[in-house]
Amino acid sequence: MKKEFSIREIDRIIEMAWEDRTTFDAIKMQFGLKEQEVIDLMRREMKLSSFKMWRKRVQGRKTKHLKKRVFDDGRFKCTRQRQITHNKISKRN
Repeated sequence: MKKEFSIREIDRIIEMAWEDRTTFDAIKMQFGLKEQEVIDLMRREMKLSSFKMWRKRVQGRKTKHLKKRVFDDGRFKCTRQRQITHNKISKRN
């Protein structure tokens, strides 16, 4: 089943995928996309050169996978995070 997303949701998924400390698990929780589906979306929505740069950047990055992280506390919070609306992740407390 192919998921349909608004332009705003696609922009948010791409933004989350680019963020170093936002895990693929967080994207899955919020948007229901598995890691491979995020990769496919990025490939489809970005210029080839941007996609290749992103893949090179995230490949093997431990912070993109919750189970591979070496830190528990001290989660990084983006300075723009308060401005993000409809973000299920930031509202879990």
